[in-house]
Amino acid sequence: MKLLGKKLSLLQVAIHLGAWIPLILIVLNFFGGRLSVNPIQDIEQRTGRLAILWVVLSLSGTPLASVFGWKELNKFGRTIGLYAFMMATIHVTIFVALDYGGNLKLIWDAIVEKRFILLGLTAFIGLTVMAATSFKYWQKKLKKNWKRLHRTIYVIAPLIVLHYALAKKGDIFTLQGDIVRPFIYAVIVTLLLVLRIKPVKLFIKKQWSTMVRKISNLAPQKKTIENKSTAQKMKLGRG
Repeated sequence: MKLLGKKLSLLQVAIHLGAWIPLILIVLNFFGGRLSVNPIQDIEQRTGRLAILWVVLSLSGTPLASVFGWKELNKFGRTIGLYAFMMATIHVTIFVALDYGGNLKLIWDAIVEKRFILLGLTAFIGLTVMAATSFKYWQKKLKKNWKRLHRTIYVIAPLIVLHYALAKKGDIFTLQGDIVRPFIYAVIVTLLLVLRIKPVKLFIKKQWSTMVRKISNLAPQKKTIENKSTAQKMKLGRG
C-alpha cells in the first residue's frame, strides 16, 4: 500500500489506523452526545487508557524479537513510542485545559494532594524526554547514553500503570473495587519486563524454539504417512 508516494507495510497501516481510529471515534461520540454524563472525564479516561495501551505496545517489540523471533514490530518502535507520547499529551492537555480550566493553583493542589497525579506527571515528563530525543540527531549526539536514557521506559511503564490503578475506585493491592483493567495491564507490563531478564529470556527462547521445531517436524511425518497410505491403496487397487 502507498501513501503520499511512500510504500507502507500492512503492519504500518495497522499501527497508524490503530492510533487514529480510536481518537476519531472519541470525537464523533463527543459531538454525537454518546459519551457519559461527564464527557470531559470520559475523554480524559479514554485517552489515558490509549496512552497505556501504546506504552505497553512499545514494550512488546524487543521481547517479540529476541524471544519469539518476530522482528517486524521492533522496526516501528519509534512510531509506536511517539503515538504513546501523543496519547499521553492529549490526556494531559484535557486534564489541564478542560478538567481544571488551566488554573495552575488548582492543578498544583491536585498534584500535591493526589499521589496518582504526581505519578502520572512524572511518567509524562519521562515520555516527553524520550519523544524529544527519539530523533537520529540525538542518537548520534548521546551515543551509548541514548540507549540508557530510553531504558527509562522500564520505569515509566510501571509508573503509568500505578497511576492508572490509583486513579481507579479500587485497591489493586488488596484486589478490591474497580481493579480489573489495572490488574491486567500490571500483569502484562510485568511479563514484558521479566522477559528482558537474560536467564528468563534464554529459557523461554529455548522452550519456544523446541516447541516450534517439534511442530515443524510433525508436518513432514504426517505427509509421509499420507503418502504411504495412498501408495498402499494404489497397490490394493492394482491387485
